[in-house]
Amino acid sequence: MCVTAVESRPAGVILTPSPGGHRPFGARVKAFVMLTKPRIIELLLITTIPVMFLAEQGVPPLWLVFATTLGGYLSAGGANALNMYIDRDIDALMDRTAQRPLVTGMVSPRECLVFGLSLGVVSTLWFGLLVNWLSAALSLGALLFYVVVYTMILKRRTSQNIVWGGIAGCLPVLIGWSSVTNSMSWAPIILFLVMFFWTPPHYYPLSMKVKEDYARVGVPMLPVVASNKVVARHVVLYSWVMVAVSLLLTPLGYTGWFYTAVALLAGGWWLWEAHALQSRAKSEATGTKLKEMRLFHWSITYVSLLFVAVAVDPFLR
Repeated sequence: MCVTAVESRPAGVILTPSPGGHRPFGARVKAFVMLTKPRIIELLLITTIPVMFLAEQGVPPLWLVFATTLGGYLSAGGANALNMYIDRDIDALMDRTAQRPLVTGMVSPRECLVFGLSLGVVSTLWFGLLVNWLSAALSLGALLFYVVVYTMILKRRTSQNIVWGGIAGCLPVLIGWSSVTNSMSWAPIILFLVMFFWTPPHYYPLSMKVKEDYARVGVPMLPVVASNKVVARHVVLYSWVMVAVSLLLTPLGYTGWFYTAVALLAGGWWLWEAHALQSRAKSEATGTKLKEMRLFHWSITYVSLLFVAVAVDPFLR
């Protein structure tokens, strides 16, 4: 959370400090870091680095890991900053985004736009010159997909926004593989699909929790336009497909017993939580009784465990 020197504002008002306004240097630095959404990027890196171990079938060159990690952070950070620039109008009206730097006025829209575009250019060149151009193309594709397809086209128009928009968050898996091999294979494609089917049941519980926020600004997240029963049914369907896809790596020869055991145990627990959420939704539970955030928090643990298993498995075969 960014510390600002801005006073409280009326709802929906974006504060823009005057040129001579006091904006402490330390708070400004934190604000620009906040533009990159570092907590989200942590999750993206969790899915990138383990795939590099799988591609290498061991420990990849540490310089390559560093270059890929930094390039991924810069690219995702640029996409997130541009997302905040485009969404600054609705961010000012939503409780969960009320402290974002553009809303508080700690960063101006122009500064945010220049910052986001600069990160996008630097990250693409970084990947191309220090990793390979396939990774650079995938990185740029992820940025453009998130900013243009998700933020500008899908987010405010369809309840399927997070389903297809989530493709941008799946591409780091392909980047991790391509950074090592400069090619593609079925292994990263399967893990790409795991993340694709993971995204809706990961995000739907959170959007159930804050659906009033989305409804207030007219963003048609599925929980805004459908009942909790319908949303929970979608969660269960996507969850079953996700777990099934996650088990394809072993029969295709990419992983062994350790990954399989983790995928079965973690996936089994996920399905338990998904069906529990559906049961609570069917019983008309609301508020704290719905406990939708249980699955949201578990979803982060699940993907962390699964990809740690991806990294460890080559050493146990």
